[in-house]
Amino acid sequence: MNIYSNHIQTLNHPIQTETKNKHHSSTHFSQVLKSTIEKVNQAQLASDAKTEALAKGKIEHLHDVMITAQKASIALETTVQIQRKVIDAYNEIMRMQV
Repeated sequence: MNIYSNHIQTLNHPIQTETKNKHHSSTHFSQVLKSTIEKVNQAQLASDAKTEALAKGKIEHLHDVMITAQKASIALETTVQIQRKVIDAYNEIMRMQV
């Protein structure tokens, strides 16, 4: 009795299921990009709202404001880095000789 064959079959099964599901999804790159930008915008707006509330004295804990601001900053930085990578990939594709 080979005990490893059961484990290998178990590991392969989720991969096959995931591959089948990918063919049925029809999410376009533009939709993903739009939703990501919207999430970054919401993070920026939440940061602005907490900063304004702190300035008005409605929030007593500075750390809540700083955490929200840092989350927004990280989201924006990540989005900019991804944008650069996409542009670099596009430029690389355009340089290919067909």
